[in-house]
Order: sequence, then structure tokens, then C-alpha cells
Amino acid sequence: MNRLDSAHRAFERLLEYIVILLMVAMFLVIVAGVSFRKAGAALVWYDEVAEILLCWLTYYGAALAALKRAHIGVPTLVRMASEGVRRLCFVVAEGTVFAFFALFAWAGARILPVLEFDFMTTIPEISTQYTYSVIPIGAVLYMIAQALSLPTAWRKSASPDSAPLAQ
Repeated sequence: MNRLDSAHRAFERLLEYIVILLMVAMFLVIVAGVSFRKAGAALVWYDEVAEILLCWLTYYGAALAALKRAHIGVPTLVRMASEGVRRLCFVVAEGTVFAFFALFAWAGARILPVLEFDFMTTIPEISTQYTYSVIPIGAVLYMIAQALSLPTAWRKSASPDSAPLAQ
């Protein structure tokens, strides 16, 4: 196993643990919220916290899906193309994805200072800067995932039997 494969596997494990942790946390928050509401003592904060956890789960899960090349694609169309066209589509698709997420990370990072004095509605001790930090972090994680899966996807782009374009 080479270094790239080791990095790929370690990053995959890290994202899996984070996604599992976020899913468990969201489950516990929702169960607690529902239980307290049933008991007649509703928690004012659980809706907002569950929404934030869902956003974080979405961003981290998207990075994990990118690492596994599991996003929506058009594999039949790609398979029908010649090797040259497949490779060109691959380069254009990858460049577009990297450019989009680089812009997304930049814009997300630029908005964080603006949110410094904006606080959560139900938990005013927590700045929304922390909750929205998932935008640039998620974008960077997505780009790392794309980069780690790039060599394997490039090799597959030569074969008509596999369609590496998952974006």
C-alpha cells in the first residue's frame, strides 16, 4: 500500500467517524427534544441544534461521498464516449468541481468575520460563526477528498467499462 492509498484510507476513516458522530449526536438531540416535549417540558434549543447538526452532516457526508466517488453522474453517457472524450470530460469536470469548491471555501471564509457578533437564537452564548464554519471547512474537505480519489478516477477514465465521472 503506497502513501496515497494510506492517506485515502485514513481520510476515509476520519470522515466516517465524524459522520457517525454527527448522526449519533443528531439522533440523541432529536430523541431528547421529542422526549422532553412529550413530558411537557419542551427544550427551546433542540430544533436549532438539530438543524445545525444536519447541515454539518450534509457537508461532511458530501466529502465522504466525494472520496468514494459516489455523487450523481451520467455513467452510461460517459461509457459511450471515446477515451479522448472521456478524458476531456474528466478534466473539465474535475476542474469545475475544484474551482467551485475553492470559490465556496473562499466565500465561506469571508463571511465568517461578519458573523462574529451574530449569535444563535436559542443559545445566545454560541456565535453563528461556529455554526457556519462548516461551509469553508466542508469545501476544503471536499477538495481533499477529490484530490485523494483523483488518481484512481483518472486511471478508470481510460476504460469504457467504468465511468469515473461522479460529478
